[in-house]
Amino acid sequence: MQDTMLLSVKDLHTHFELRRGAFGRAGFVRAVDGVSFELRHGEAIAVVGESGCGKSTLARTILGLYRPTKGRVLFEGRPLDGDLRWYRAQIGYVQQDPYGALPPFMDVHRILTEPLVINNFRGNREQRIREVLEEVKLTPVEDFLHKFPHQLSGGQQQRLVIARAMILKPKFIVADEPVSMLDASVRVEILELLRGLQRSHDLTVIYITHDLSTVRYFAERIFVMYAGKLIEKAPVSELLKNPLHPYTQALLAAIPDPDPANAQTFKRVPPGEPPSLVNPPSGCRFHPRCPAFMAGLCDKEIPPEFEPSTGHFVECWLYR
Repeated sequence: MQDTMLLSVKDLHTHFELRRGAFGRAGFVRAVDGVSFELRHGEAIAVVGESGCGKSTLARTILGLYRPTKGRVLFEGRPLDGDLRWYRAQIGYVQQDPYGALPPFMDVHRILTEPLVINNFRGNREQRIREVLEEVKLTPVEDFLHKFPHQLSGGQQQRLVIARAMILKPKFIVADEPVSMLDASVRVEILELLRGLQRSHDLTVIYITHDLSTVRYFAERIFVMYAGKLIEKAPVSELLKNPLHPYTQALLAAIPDPDPANAQTFKRVPPGEPPSLVNPPSGCRFHPRCPAFMAGLCDKEIPPEFEPSTGHFVECWLYR
């Protein structure tokens, strides 16, 4: 693994304007609201959180699909602005729904040829297509080249999506809930495939998921996201053993474990929905649901990022 920075995200905000009727403006959805982090070459991280917390918007902003409202994304020190063709040739995207991500009227060969043509790939295209199909284990290659997406199983479709993401030999992959729509029997195979590709190609990977039970097998660090903000960041083993933020503790407590001896006991989080991203509450966004709520502080002041132990960051007033 190269000890150099590949991706830097600095105070990133992505807001979407809401309109009421034909003319009125109803406000903004603050889907990503002040996110900062850095990733090194070859590092795999997981961004976890419940549905609607802003994980996918963060991923698409980093990919250059959404323009940020504020803040910057730097790839190898170069800002993402203007023509991004140079950037898109170095990144791959693995979507959640494999069938929806694949053009239904193209066969496998054409699906993999398109990015090579668009990006003016100078090597042997046929050889590259065969190489990537073998890497994702769609073999014998001849049996798959002329099949259409509807002729593939869900697991095979996702392997094809991964092959398309890998076809240009990218440096960086974003995998957005890549196994959530697959059968349980296939999920481990796809995660092992992604992890194997990440290690063999020294890829930097952002793995987006709501399922904390899978991250220990894939990522090196976990970023916990809540209501548009990263509220806790730590190495996987550290966070799973010693979660600091009450929301992270609630996520871990919700993971079923067949061995009662492994159960972790935390203060129960009161039921409720995440805060509105249109008009988020003042102070810490988790305070309306937090069992450790401190009146006059949590509901008034946004907590900064504290570092209670080396490499373990948390935005919570409990650690001030």
